[in-house]
Amino acid sequence: MTYSVETLVDREMIRDCLYRYARGVDRADEEALRSAYWPDAHDCHGAYDGPIEGFIEWARKVWAAKARNVHAISNILIEFETETVAQVESYFLALQRGPAPDGGEAQFMLAGRYCDRFEKRGADWRIADRMVIYDWVDEQQAPEADETTRFGARQPIGAPYPGDVIYRFKERAG
Repeated sequence: MTYSVETLVDREMIRDCLYRYARGVDRADEEALRSAYWPDAHDCHGAYDGPIEGFIEWARKVWAAKARNVHAISNILIEFETETVAQVESYFLALQRGPAPDGGEAQFMLAGRYCDRFEKRGADWRIADRMVIYDWVDEQQAPEADETTRFGARQPIGAPYPGDVIYRFKERAG
């Protein structure tokens, strides 16, 4: 298969958008999360199904609970319908820890796929419609020790926006 330079650029812009989503949701970075979606986007995320504004509000509640999330995105298959619409399937692995309904901590390993309709508006590609498909859910025993004890010398520990090291790096570069 041969791709034009424009198609390769479009594909890279779609991948960057997916990675901005992961940074946004993992680092509690609302600006990064918003930048992955069009303002009129729809998201069906299992526990949430509706307009993107509602999803962002749902994410804010998760962040406020001091949840810890790590998402890895891979196997990105991009199929262009037109020059401005693409169907994108990408696999994810998510590790999530946060408050449990009983007052303790809950921890899960999730695997699945983001099935997205991307639209190009102007020069930008973003998610217009997302359906999250869950292929694997593993409830795990949350560790009892606090993070400082568990991580030990493995510092710094990832943190929410703006405290994570990546934001200091970005400030120095800017």
